[in-house]
Amino acid sequence: MRTLLLVEDNPDDLFIMKRALKAACVSNPLHVVEDGQQAIDYLDGIGEFQDRSRYPLPALVFLDLKLPLKSGLEVLRWMRSRADLKTIVVVVLTSSEHPSDINSAYSAGANSYLVKPPTADDLIQMAKSFRWYWLEYNRFETAPV
Repeated sequence: MRTLLLVEDNPDDLFIMKRALKAACVSNPLHVVEDGQQAIDYLDGIGEFQDRSRYPLPALVFLDLKLPLKSGLEVLRWMRSRADLKTIVVVVLTSSEHPSDINSAYSAGANSYLVKPPTADDLIQMAKSFRWYWLEYNRFETAPV
């Protein structure tokens, strides 16, 4: 089962997102980091994230834009500059509806841009859509045979 990475610094949003994924029956392993630098370290497999058996590369990253240390856009640009990370699905999940943020995210290589819904029930519905589209029907790149 493919791993998911959630990059979120707000404890309330993190709690709600974990509950929504569980309610949507998303059973994939979920790793959480709380700032942009931790996201880069995780994806680069350095520091505390060196052990790829414990911290495997994710198939999908939920990425907030407003993060401490490095912004979500900086993380996304860094990911897309790396050949080994270019095919990881990145879903920007943020509170910003600003057109410049949306355009910047897609220009940087986001696969999807979603605005955090106002209620937990709406987030559960969104999580069910994640599961359905990205985890059940989407096909991920596989290693060459």
